[in-house]
Order: sequence, then C-alpha cells, then structure tokens
Amino acid sequence: MHPKHPSESLTVLTDLVLPSETNPLNNLFGGELLARMDRAASIAARRHSRRIVVTASVNHVAFNRAIPLGSVVTVEAKVSRAFTSSMEIFIDVWIEDRESGNRTKANEAIYTFVAVDEMGHPVPVPPLEPETELEKQRYDAALRRKQLSLVLAGKMKPNDATELKALFI
Repeated sequence: MHPKHPSESLTVLTDLVLPSETNPLNNLFGGELLARMDRAASIAARRHSRRIVVTASVNHVAFNRAIPLGSVVTVEAKVSRAFTSSMEIFIDVWIEDRESGNRTKANEAIYTFVAVDEMGHPVPVPPLEPETELEKQRYDAALRRKQLSLVLAGKMKPNDATELKALFI
C-alpha cells in the first residue's frame, strides 16, 4: 500500500450552534460536540482507508472553552497515525468570532477508528507519511499514546512499551 499524507484525510465540518443543542447556560452540549467530532473523525478515517470504519475509542477529549449559542463552530479532523488496521484521528475544534472572523481553538480530541470489511473484520490501512512539523509531532506522540493505552488495558507489558520507557531514560 502506498503511504498517504494527513492532508488527504482532512475533514472540515462547520456549523452553527442552535438553541436545541444547548444546555441551560446556553452553551453547546458536550454530547453534541462529541457527535460532531465523531462524524468528522469517521469521514477522515474513511478518506484515509477507503474502507468501512468504526469508532474503536475516544482516547482524549478536552473541553477547554464553552461554545455559546449562535457560535460558528468548525471541527477539523485528520489522521495523525495509521497502524495495522487502526487509525488515530486528531480533532481540533475552533470558534469563529462573529464580528472579527478570528478563530480561537476551543477544544480538541483524539479518536481511534478501525477499518473493517463487510463482515466487521479488521483490514489493513495505508501507512501515513506526515509532512508538517505539527503532523510529525502528532505522529510521533500517537505511538506513545497507543502503547500507554495497551499497557493500561493489560494488552502490553510495561517493559515492552519502548516509546514510553524512552520518555523516562
């Protein structure tokens, strides 16, 4: 399989925060944002793998800023690393100022998707070749995150987590 670049999976969803999507403080429900991020990540994973993809895990979510009613919200997702059949998707959430048009990063998340065949069995995905400095940083960090997840799940021995051990040597 030929390597792909993160930019090939870039998915951008822009939408408005409506009253039915807000909590009593008139901010976007966290669950609504999670759903938007899941949709964007799913499209990014599908673009990379060109296969059916399923959400394997939500590895990290940071709700750093509330997103008020009426905000223009942009969710940007792209593959940060591809493994055998799984892909880590990094998601950035931006709020656009209504008057100036300036964008501020509000939240971020990391999801893992697995490419599957029609029977739901995992299938190989193309490798990823990062290009920008940020893509390279996210690519390198993805292996540490995966190893940490495997160690915590009891699927990898801590001594085998070479990338994690390197952080402490």
